[in-house]
Amino acid sequence: MPALTPDTIRTATETLSLLTDYLRESPDPEEALALVEPLLDEYTGLPVQLADTLRALARAVQDHPDTPHTPEVGLLIRELRTAAWEQADQHTLHYVLDGLRGLYGSAVATEPGCG
Repeated sequence: MPALTPDTIRTATETLSLLTDYLRESPDPEEALALVEPLLDEYTGLPVQLADTLRALARAVQDHPDTPHTPEVGLLIRELRTAAWEQADQHTLHYVLDGLRGLYGSAVATEPGCG
């Protein structure tokens, strides 16, 4: 695995920005769902990954020997962990995809000549 750098992470966020721009162009719903689906996967999607990343950052800061153990630092670490929980709660967005797939599938099934 190549070393992580701020540039590799920026590339990932730029890819998300490109996806957002693409979705604003009103693509075919089936294609849009296929592109977004990996982001909202219940186990590996963005909410879960971001939550894990925030918890890991909190742990790295807390465990580093040069980190001062002050109330201010403790508050920052708690805020990271709170944000991680809030992100983890968003893992249920994969259910939204299930609903959209059902909606899209229902719309296709009701078109004339389908069935």
